[in-house]
Amino acid sequence: MKLIYIAIDGMGDLPIAELGNKTPLEAAKTPNMDFLAKNGKTGLMYTVGKGVAPESDVAVISLLGYDPFTYSTGRGIIEAVGAGIDVADGDLALRCNFATLGKGKEILDRRVKRTLTAEEAAELTEAVNEKVTLESCPATFDFRSTLGHRAVLVFKSKGGCLSGKISNSDPAYSYVNGIGVATPNAEMVLKKSLPLDGTEEARKSAALVNEFIEKTHEIWENHPVNKKRAAEGKLKANVVLTRDAGSQLPNFFNINERYNVNFAALADMHAESGIAHLAGMEATLLPPPSGDLEKDCAVRVKKLLDILPSYDCFYIHLKGPDEPGHDGNCNLKTEIIAAIDKHFFGPLLKEISLKDHMFCVTCDHATPCALKVHSDTPVPVLISGGKITDEKIGKFSERNCENGSLGVIDRGCELMPKLMELLKK
Repeated sequence: MKLIYIAIDGMGDLPIAELGNKTPLEAAKTPNMDFLAKNGKTGLMYTVGKGVAPESDVAVISLLGYDPFTYSTGRGIIEAVGAGIDVADGDLALRCNFATLGKGKEILDRRVKRTLTAEEAAELTEAVNEKVTLESCPATFDFRSTLGHRAVLVFKSKGGCLSGKISNSDPAYSYVNGIGVATPNAEMVLKKSLPLDGTEEARKSAALVNEFIEKTHEIWENHPVNKKRAAEGKLKANVVLTRDAGSQLPNFFNINERYNVNFAALADMHAESGIAHLAGMEATLLPPPSGDLEKDCAVRVKKLLDILPSYDCFYIHLKGPDEPGHDGNCNLKTEIIAAIDKHFFGPLLKEISLKDHMFCVTCDHATPCALKVHSDTPVPVLISGGKITDEKIGKFSERNCENGSLGVIDRGCELMPKLMELLKK
């Protein structure tokens, strides 16, 4: 028996009037996920815990069976690992966005309206790495664009250690009990990074971040890339937003040794790939989305089938519906969920027998279109295959899963032990 564990990023939602008071998952045509749900068990799950609107990294840590309140050390260091940057304890790593800064520190768009090309990001990145010299304290840095508007920043001190105990310059996210969470209704103004404790390491770290943001803005404001974008009526990518600082690698237990399995992971994003690598999985970062979802799903199905004989368990993280959730586009979110069902699950289920494989399908968090940010809304979960009993629910959706036999899972980190127990049966 093998486990195929699929997390569909941001798929969960709330009922939407425009969709006939249905969620995008409920409104989408999903015959393949419905088939799995009808032949398995379903329920709802708080991926981190009730009242916590988690960032993706915290949620994935939880989905893989680690209590994020114990194991999370900040998304920045995980993203750095996923991006292939050499990072060690005492370095300072941050997740970054290319963003658009207006007058008076107003952030016009946190993601440059998702229009920044890889080539533009690479040019802006090269300019920063060539021209910025840090003066607030002796340190070097490595700034890398990763995908779209996303980037990673790592500082290495030339004397002593740095500290992740600093606040975000990105107002959309904050720290609660040591983990990164979405901040609802945040005022979109660039923040200063502040030390969160009284240590010299935290003071130096905040100073480095603020210096980097200021100098980067000066370089980018009138950079040829941004002059061209402005002439074309596009927003400038003229500021770095930083968040989720980390200065210690997470001390995850080895997932293969804990459960006596052999795990592989396929991930769309650097954070998920970094987490899987640190957990001891064979982690593969998939090619970036091409804009053709059918083609992208085919690549992912083929990759999974290619490695299927070599491992016992597989974690697959699909980005898909999260972005239209952030953009408030419920129709596009519905279309993407339906396309994933048709072009990913459809071909996969033709090749894989439920008799010999156990599927778990869920999402890392809800990204409700009405809110445009992550929420603590419980997400649907199904477990199907092997000897798991038939529940015969009508459709895989938040509403139907509410009455499933799995009930409500209060913390996402409880799911992996449950899956391992079912797998061994």
